[in-house]
Amino acid sequence: MSTGPVDPTTTAAWSSLTEHRSGSTPDLRGWFAADPERARSLTFDVADLHVDLSKNLVTSDTLALLLQLAEETGVLARRDAMFAGEHINVTEDRAVLHTALRRPAGAAPALSVDGQDVDADVQGELEKVFAFAEAVRSGEWKGVTGKPIATVVNIGIGGSDLGPVMAYEALKPFVQAGLECRFVSNIDPTDVAETTKDLDPETTLFIVASKTFGTLETLTNARLSRKWLWERLSAAGVLADDDTARADAVAKHFVAVSTALDKVAAFGIDPANAFGFWDWVGGRYSVDSAIGTSLAVAVGPDHFRSFLSGFHTVDEHFRTTAPEQNVPLLMGLLNVWYVNFLDAHTHAVLPYSQYLHRFAAYLQQLTMESNGKSVRYDGEAVTTHTGEVFWGEPGTNGQHAFYQLIHQGTRIIPADFVAFATPTHPLVDGDADVHALFMANFFAQTKALAFGKTAEEVRAEGTAEEVVAARVFSGNRPTTSIMAPSLTPAVLGQLIALYEHITFVEGAVWGIDSFDQWGVELGKKLALEIAPALTGDTDALLAQDASTGDLIRYYLSHRTN
Repeated sequence: MSTGPVDPTTTAAWSSLTEHRSGSTPDLRGWFAADPERARSLTFDVADLHVDLSKNLVTSDTLALLLQLAEETGVLARRDAMFAGEHINVTEDRAVLHTALRRPAGAAPALSVDGQDVDADVQGELEKVFAFAEAVRSGEWKGVTGKPIATVVNIGIGGSDLGPVMAYEALKPFVQAGLECRFVSNIDPTDVAETTKDLDPETTLFIVASKTFGTLETLTNARLSRKWLWERLSAAGVLADDDTARADAVAKHFVAVSTALDKVAAFGIDPANAFGFWDWVGGRYSVDSAIGTSLAVAVGPDHFRSFLSGFHTVDEHFRTTAPEQNVPLLMGLLNVWYVNFLDAHTHAVLPYSQYLHRFAAYLQQLTMESNGKSVRYDGEAVTTHTGEVFWGEPGTNGQHAFYQLIHQGTRIIPADFVAFATPTHPLVDGDADVHALFMANFFAQTKALAFGKTAEEVRAEGTAEEVVAARVFSGNRPTTSIMAPSLTPAVLGQLIALYEHITFVEGAVWGIDSFDQWGVELGKKLALEIAPALTGDTDALLAQDASTGDLIRYYLSHRTN
């Protein structure tokens, strides 16, 4: 791999793509009419995922030039360097090995990085997580009063929350009966208060997920939860008023996902009940590590293994498949095409599955924290736009909210539609198969976005001339359709890995480090500096700018408790 990134705008492919863009007009109706094989030639199968790229605004010439751009910017060389454990996270001098988290036991050749047997480390920690999960699921792990655990509360933020909660919601049909997971992330005290208010402290277990055991939000919520546990157990008359009893309660009702064992022990958690991961796992890439402990408890080791196998299948596809058939590569390049050549600012992800209602939020961190960069990994400023705003909601809710903008707005919004052939709940309304009605909407939306409706077609319906223009749909609104037989742990792993590698491809083209996140640090640092001003420190208040100072004074004058 080269020592520095290639400026994509200096490549021959970039010049050709610019010329290609200026000399062509998207015409999905015409392209489909001219090429009866278009749908078949642009549809691919990746494990259980059936991916139709044919409604994107590309021709075979566009794709050839995008693949040339990938070659000229060294995307595949950087991919190989990632899988090999090279330190491609250059600003933190780290390997990027989330793909190692899902390598199966005994995978060959063995993976050793920086003198460490990565495979042995991963499998060892995974078995530790699974042993804990089985202890909770079987009732062997008991609370301080001898009752088994009924509710697991995961306390984390960012990748320590978004991944587990998204996956838990997605896989609810696989959760063991009698077990529930809840999630606390926001430092807003409302979050922890609402999450715990109806729980039984005797049957509640907290997982504190913080690699350094120093994240402000997570440790604040952990301390509040510990206090809640003590107070509620005391109120129930089952906790003695002494330090030994309180310590015993914490040891039986708290575990940690952290490598800072000294801090874990100082909190009161037995370090033997701390599950770790490594600095080569970024938070937003960590749901398949010990960060997924709550999920492993909920769905069990077997389903979690299937989850990991789904990731690994797509990893292998990305690592070994020829560029012309490599779906993450192609989808990442399509995003570059839309951002840099068609002026798209956002990207919608629209799952036609209520179980995936947190998927777009998960992808927001994955994609925007990874590629929201204005500096390349060699320290030079980027020469083109990077990243896009990811957003979305499940269908059909979105159809009655924001699809208007996607269909008839003035900006192109590429959209990924995700759906499953077999429903978890095959309900019938009278004679109507409700899932079939649901899926009819899935198919109709991508068709409408692609092909639209002309003025002539509107007039042919007998529409009054004065409203014809308002009822015209331009079409040529790009979509990707992703389908699978059903939403299983393996399929969820496949979906996540697909978007991880799409994100990687974009960052590699742009020459940025997709694996650091310095942009989150400044606000955190300033919050610590501002906090004293909220509790009476006059000097801290006077040190603020005029706007911030006035806002703090408003807060202080209006707070009533």
